[in-house]
Amino acid sequence: MKGSAVIDRSMTTRVAVAGLVGVAVFQAALAAGAPWGRISWGGGNEGVLPIQLRIASGVAAVGYLVLTKAAITGPRTVVRQRILQVAGVVLGLGAVPNLLSPSLGERVLWTPVAVVLGIALWRLAGERSPARTVSASPVV
Repeated sequence: MKGSAVIDRSMTTRVAVAGLVGVAVFQAALAAGAPWGRISWGGGNEGVLPIQLRIASGVAAVGYLVLTKAAITGPRTVVRQRILQVAGVVLGLGAVPNLLSPSLGERVLWTPVAVVLGIALWRLAGERSPARTVSASPVV
């Protein structure tokens, strides 16, 4: 039906969306010049990131937002399931470099975030419960 979207409201989705949006906002702030180099990209940059990493953060922010949309909308297709599975594995494996980072901030903050997001996306990919269809425009 035109003007409607399938929106998943499970707890797994809420965890995934909160985490993905949080990381997207963090990456966007890095791209905009936030002085958080010590807790990002290996922790090797004090303060504002160099331009190459700021661009990478901007691209990453967009990627996290696109992944957020995949997590909350759309039919339960095989393609969507594979995207969420791959993202779950990549984010889950991202815990390893974060855990091994020389930056204490990265180890403490991003290791658990990567693990939780990896698990949430993997679980979301496997959920078979029906999503709820909601109207994008008010009913008159």
